[in-house]
Formats: sequence, C-alpha cells, structure tokens
Amino acid sequence: MASANKRILIVDDDPELREQISRYLNEYEFDVSAAGDAKAMDRALAARPVDLIILDLRLPGEGGLSVCRRVVHNAGTAVIMVSAAGEEVDRVLGLELGADDYLAKPFSPRELLARTRAVLRRRDLGSQAGGRSSVFRFEGFSYDSARRELKAPSGTLIVLTAGESSLLGALLLQPLEVMTREELLGPSRTDYGADSRAIDLLVSRLRRKLQSHGGENLIRTQRGVGYIIDCEVDRG
Repeated sequence: MASANKRILIVDDDPELREQISRYLNEYEFDVSAAGDAKAMDRALAARPVDLIILDLRLPGEGGLSVCRRVVHNAGTAVIMVSAAGEEVDRVLGLELGADDYLAKPFSPRELLARTRAVLRRRDLGSQAGGRSSVFRFEGFSYDSARRELKAPSGTLIVLTAGESSLLGALLLQPLEVMTREELLGPSRTDYGADSRAIDLLVSRLRRKLQSHGGENLIRTQRGVGYIIDCEVDRG
C-alpha cells in the first residue's frame, strides 16, 4: 500500500508525542497534521478530510470516546485509539464505538506504523470493491461500495462505520472464499495478537448489524485462519 497522499491527523494533548509521531510518519511519506484537542481536530477536519485519525482517549475537554463516536459515524474516517496501558474497559468501548484499532501507551513508532498500514490496507481492500459495478447483492441485502451504503432486505439503510464498510467490501470481493488475517492485516505482520482482537470485534459488530435485519450466519469464522462471506454474491 502506497503511503503517499494518505492523510493522517494526530489528536493528542502531548506536544512532544505529536511531534515525534509526525516526524516518524512523515519519513514514510504520509501527509501528517496534528491537533491538541477536539476543537482543534474539528478545525483541521473542516479544512480538509483525512484518511485516518490517531486519537488519544485522554483529551482535555471533550474526551476521546465521545470524539470517536461522532467521528466514525459523521466523518466516516478510520480511527486508531491510543491510551495508557491497562485501560481494558476503554479499549473495548473504543472498539465497540467504531474505532478500527487500539494501541496502548507507551508504544514504539514502528508498531504504530504497522497498525496504521494495516488499517489503511483494510480500507484500500474495501475500496477495491468500487468501480463501475459497485453494487453487491447477497441474501436480500445490497451494498453500494462507491457510496459505502448497506441496505437491508426491507430497504432500511444500515449505518456502518468506516471500518465496517472496509471489511464488508473486502469480504464481498471473495464470496465463499476465506479471507485470511494476513490479507486483512498486511503481509508484513508477524504478531497478530492485538490486531486480531480488533478484527474480531469489527467482525462481531458487522455480524450483529446483519443479524438485526435477518442476516443470520452470513459471516463465518474459519478458526485460526480468517473469515468468509458464506453465501452467493451478485455484483452488478
């Protein structure tokens, strides 16, 4: 995945950490900007959209969980949440609210780079479902990958986060075939522990949304390997 032109916004109240992360990611040709709180983030997003927000949970003013909730649903932007190690409840809440991944402080810049690439890779895989024939139909559902819209058999629009859209688009490209964790996380990763937990929660959220509209057992887990859309998919 090419880093060039991928825009990243770092939202953290620690100016030294913002500078350190910015310098490191800039070395890999990401277009990086930074904000110290939610208000500064809003101004930055109003000026230009970004592909990914690296979001600290412990922000002054509006907290990271609140920011995450509105960003993933309103802006459709991918989010990696970061916070002090050991904050298990916040980690799970962040992922349930729609964050694509979670990283505990202190973390190495190299680990952040790997997570960033993995999240953006999933978005790129989902985007590959776009193009001229971008509507996928399966078990009465329809997914328009260009618009990133999922409709239930009843016609109800099902709201998806950016991460859920990316995952669904990627899986629909390979119906009835297992998509491995390596394909979702990136071939350079060798330790899938924390990443796999984020993927598992992402799949769980997407499953629940499908099930709430009659889509039972559409996403199946191949234990130890990955996930599969277990139905016929018509693209047209």
